[in-house]
Amino acid sequence: MKMEKWDLYNAKREKSGITVCRGEIIPKGLYHLSVSVWIVNQQGQYLLSQRHPKKQYPLYWECTGGSVFSGETSLQGAIREVKEELGILLTPGSEKLIYQTRRENVQDFYDVWLFYRDIKIEEMRLQETEVVDVQWVSSDKLFEMFRLKQRRARRCQSLCARRFFFVHFPAFRTPF
Repeated sequence: MKMEKWDLYNAKREKSGITVCRGEIIPKGLYHLSVSVWIVNQQGQYLLSQRHPKKQYPLYWECTGGSVFSGETSLQGAIREVKEELGILLTPGSEKLIYQTRRENVQDFYDVWLFYRDIKIEEMRLQETEVVDVQWVSSDKLFEMFRLKQRRARRCQSLCARRFFFVHFPAFRTPF
């Protein structure tokens, strides 16, 4: 398996010329890029994937995402993640960058992309080590899932609560 390398950026999102391998400590004041991708079909449904049971946050539903590799742009990383995890080939041109932020707690610049694409679930090719299931959900169902996680989190200790907030919050605020 090839080692993931990330470009590091300064606080102004300028490339620093430094790369690190996944798992290495990122020096203070530097950041890597990560992305989330929301895919919406013509019925206005959102595509969710279910995390593998052996990954962190096992069996949680999420939009597709991950870290951007060294040499990639945010958009290229988003397209690659969707291809790797779901077997869906997205082409540039229909995308919209709907949210960007710098997150200090995980030292990244986080971009959320929105694509419109109709694809049947049976046509998807799931990456067995990452994804165990997929589903299309309405915006109402998506918000219901989100609210359920919030209610459960209020009843947990703070460490436990973080698990229930896995779904990428900025993305919930933006596409609706």
